[in-house]
Amino acid sequence: MNIGYLKFFYDVAKVKSISKVANSSHISQPALSQQIQKLEDNLGYKLLIRSNKGVELTEAGKIVERYAKNIIKVYDNMLEDLNAIIKNNSTIRIDACPTMATYALPCTLYMIKEKYPDCNYNLTSNFSDVVEQNVINDVCNVGFIQGLPNDEELAYSKVGTDRMVIVAGKDYYVKEDISMKELFKHPMILLMEQFKIRRELNGYFSNLGFDIDKQNILFNMDSVESIKSLLAKNLGISFLPYISIKKELYTKQLKEIHVVDFNLDYEVYIIYKHYKDMDRSVREFISFLKKIGEKSFC
Repeated sequence: MNIGYLKFFYDVAKVKSISKVANSSHISQPALSQQIQKLEDNLGYKLLIRSNKGVELTEAGKIVERYAKNIIKVYDNMLEDLNAIIKNNSTIRIDACPTMATYALPCTLYMIKEKYPDCNYNLTSNFSDVVEQNVINDVCNVGFIQGLPNDEELAYSKVGTDRMVIVAGKDYYVKEDISMKELFKHPMILLMEQFKIRRELNGYFSNLGFDIDKQNILFNMDSVESIKSLLAKNLGISFLPYISIKKELYTKQLKEIHVVDFNLDYEVYIIYKHYKDMDRSVREFISFLKKIGEKSFC
């Protein structure tokens, strides 16, 4: 299979238009259609249904699209690693859950870069479930996730512990110490369930007899920063990882709310595949992280 055909198909699948991809790729529409036809011939399945409104994916096309992104990424990683032989350097690709990628790892990578200056480091933010799959599929070399990995074949090591904190804007009216029942009287702005820590939060309250989804939820959001901006306007309360709001607590832009018997800690793990022939730079990176752990986090 020609990787170029797959790349063109993936681009068309994303925008649902052959003409748009042809224009952006500086290739004629007939030539692009011919390349996708060759991919279909190689695979033995029709992938696209063409119409005046654009294109739609067939069932087979949906399956190919699902795998195409990782195949293309791994192929590009391979080329990058091959070029690294000539340049005598290497690239470590790191996937991390959003709070780790945004608030914890930048300082760590700066320290590691000082120790190993000849190595390049690419850091990408993804939900923990995606991080795990990307490690399995060789899209990245190592990952950082909240909680243990689901795949038993992955190697892992604990590198830190964080806690969930109940927070509100500095001028939001709420007593410093409240009961669990009082807590749920307040409007809440929460992370979406794609976040593993949100699912753990749901489970935590479920064990206490509370269904958090039936409480007064104003918004479910995909960004900690978005939640903090709403909290700053005193629009409600939230549950956020301490590492993501410790600066705002210190500067008193936000305040912590203490709820009787609320205690939700979670562990952070570095995950990677069991490689006998693991690249030396990756092995050194993992070893260094195990030694310094959360002491290096921002």
